[in-house]
Amino acid sequence: MSRDPKGYLSAKCAIEDIRLAQLWTEIDELYKKRLWHQLTVYLITFVKDESFKSGGLLELYNNFIADFEHKINPLSLVEILCIVGDEITDTDEAIEFFERVEEKVKNDLEASVLCMIVTGVLKLKCSQLDDVKELIENAGEILDKLGGVTSVHARYYELCSNYYKLKANHGAYYRDALRYLGCVDIAEMPEEEKVERAFSLSIAALLGDGVYNFGELLAHSVLDSLNRSNKAWIVNLLYAFNAGKIAEFEVLQNYWEQQPDLLANQDKLLKKIRLLCLMELVFSRHAHDRTISFATIAEAAHVDMTEVEHLVMKCLSLGLVKGTIDEVNKEVDMKWVQPRVLDRKQIDNMRGKVEDWHKHIKDIVNIVGDEVPELVSHSFI
Repeated sequence: MSRDPKGYLSAKCAIEDIRLAQLWTEIDELYKKRLWHQLTVYLITFVKDESFKSGGLLELYNNFIADFEHKINPLSLVEILCIVGDEITDTDEAIEFFERVEEKVKNDLEASVLCMIVTGVLKLKCSQLDDVKELIENAGEILDKLGGVTSVHARYYELCSNYYKLKANHGAYYRDALRYLGCVDIAEMPEEEKVERAFSLSIAALLGDGVYNFGELLAHSVLDSLNRSNKAWIVNLLYAFNAGKIAEFEVLQNYWEQQPDLLANQDKLLKKIRLLCLMELVFSRHAHDRTISFATIAEAAHVDMTEVEHLVMKCLSLGLVKGTIDEVNKEVDMKWVQPRVLDRKQIDNMRGKVEDWHKHIKDIVNIVGDEVPELVSHSFI
């Protein structure tokens, strides 16, 4: 395709709109001086100009940018073409466009990954889920090689979370949606989007297999948006699960049973909160006082005595706790509980334990000091 970038720019600089004519003139000057970096930076902003709302970006690319795209930083080129590509209304054509772009920037890993992500987003719209899965896996392998958090990680995690949301894989969605939030500035996100993301994350946390730690989500500022909405009840539900409070789960039933996904998984929710109840029961006790009777577990978890052993075995098999079961004496001896991100109440509980432990150590030192004073220095107290 023959291009005349100079003629194209000359025509644009002569338009009647004074503001736009000035912008095109600046572009023309940078192009003539071959200041490719400065021109690239200018174009990244220029392609977002309101004048392109009615079209013109593809024309800009075909008549001008394509002439020197090999001189543009590959990642910056793809960033520009992500905006340009929005003008391609046919999804199949858009996919072909970015596949061609990926071939051009294949030697730059970040740029290549960004092309994969954009292609994945387009294929997700067409429900080409197998292709999306392959793109996610390939892009993930490249990002692992890069190390650290790059400028494309946020879009990668957003694609992953949207894919897993369509697949109804709550656990994987929860993991990648949280990672996405860790890569963006929440303050710049529209309130409506915050509420939607926070609510979806909360549902995923409650229903996700292998998600038994709610502390990271509860500590995230995105949940503040729910407290300002009519969905604040789900935050209370998260706190109930995090603390294993079955009574609060039952009190909130009028709210959560109106949510179709939660209502359809009522038995799963009950099993999960019982496991969390056992974890909290172990965590709340001192290390030297973790022999717990079946009766205590049955009362706390709202289960029959005959169900306690199965509940404990399930908790042990998932690696949430470690310990042994004494069937004869109907009790369990717990040695360890899976570390979690703690909420404020749990931190206060932990602080109380540390204070008790400190007092206990001082008492032991005092006893030893009374019996054998020459072995104890005041510096230990």
